[in-house]
This record gives sequence, C-alpha cells and structure tokens, in this order.
Amino acid sequence: MNDTKQFICMKWGILYGPDYVNKLYNMIKKNINSSFRLVCLTDDKKGIYDSIECFPCPEIDLPTPYNIKGWRKLITYNLGEYSYNLEGVWLFLDLDVVIMGNLDVFFEYKKEKDFIVMKNWTQPKKNIGNTSVYRFKINSLNYLYKKLINKQKDVLTKYPNSQTYISKNIDNIIFWPDEWCVLFKVHCLPKWPFRFWKTPFLPNNTHIIAFPGVPNPDQALKGIWPVKHKIKKLYKFIKPAYWINDYWK
Repeated sequence: MNDTKQFICMKWGILYGPDYVNKLYNMIKKNINSSFRLVCLTDDKKGIYDSIECFPCPEIDLPTPYNIKGWRKLITYNLGEYSYNLEGVWLFLDLDVVIMGNLDVFFEYKKEKDFIVMKNWTQPKKNIGNTSVYRFKINSLNYLYKKLINKQKDVLTKYPNSQTYISKNIDNIIFWPDEWCVLFKVHCLPKWPFRFWKTPFLPNNTHIIAFPGVPNPDQALKGIWPVKHKIKKLYKFIKPAYWINDYWK
C-alpha cells in the first residue's frame, strides 16, 4: 500500500520567492515520517527545487482583483478537471507557514472526512476556517468551485472573502485540534504593552504557525511589522522572534 503523503501549495506573482517554496519542502521533509511529494502550482518555477513537482497555476474565472486573491485557491477543489493526474488526499499549505511539529497526524485525523481546515482565530466563535492549512480530497469539493464561478456576482457580493464563503457553504466544516494550527499574531505575541519588552513565544504542542497578512516569517524573525500608512499603530510592534530560524529553513 502506498503511504506517500501528498502536499500542495501555490505561488503566483512576486509576493513570495522560490525560497519560500524550498523552505516549505525542507520543513515538510523534517516533520514527516513517511515518503511524501510536494506539488507547487505556480506561474514561475525558476529557483524551485527539482524535487518539487511544479504545474502551471490555473487562473480562476473571476474579475480583478478577486482573481489574484485568496479566491484563487478554490481551483484546488477542481483539480480533477486538469491533466495533472492529481488524485486522492492532499494537505494544502500556504507558503507563509512555519512548521515545527509532526505532519503525519494531519493525514490520520478523522481520515474519513473529505475536508478539514484550520480555525480562523481572528474570529474564533464564528465557525469560519482559515485556509492556510486544509486537507481535501480531489474533486470532493468541486461544488463549491462551481457555485463560485456560476454565481460569482452573488457570491462576491455576499461574502467578504473566500474563507467565509467556504465555511458557510460547505456541507460540514471540521477544524483541526486547536493547538495544532495557530496564528502568529494571535497566539505568539505578548499582549500589549508587554510586547515592547517581551519577545514572541512558541505555544506548546503547536505543529504549524500561520502568518497571514504581515508580518511574514522573514519579517517576524527580524522584528519587523510593515505598515502601509505613515503613522504606525502602537500595537504593531514586535521584538525579533529569533526562534523562527530553528524551524523555517
């Protein structure tokens, strides 16, 4: 019986370089006890390890800017329609995650379920998922993709983002155990104003830390929280999280 664990990620545009994909591969290799494969859907495979399988990143038939936002990840629900010969169960990982715990458990947990997702910790009581980390079975969720494409005006008007749309329209949403997947900005930062003199910390029993938005792992490592406006809000201050270097490499 083939026990190869299957992982998939996406890289389009210039937000993340090939080093993010390669580090993801290294972290998976370090935290898996079986053979594995990593597939990257990308528009530029230059600089990505040869051991990572790269396929063209399908475009999604949505208007700009939705077609380059998180909505594009819904193409993973329809990958059976492409000639990539991808089958079975996959664990999707965003590029901006740091892995420090075993990944085999993500394939064993409630293995009979077609979809399991990280909890959205910025809205923990709203039953919404965070698609930084989700497990899915090829073509088991294509009804979500088809509804998005066929009723896109209604969907894009009603739902503020893809994660809310998925969570409110999936047949049954199931989350990973709380401690497995956490958010850097929610679980690792000391409360204000303690973050002015205390460094970010690593929660116990954590397997994956997600870094949606900013700071990204390379920024958090240096203690940088980028801002778009000239006036930086006081709570957007962090000391360097040097421990990221121990895992993100």
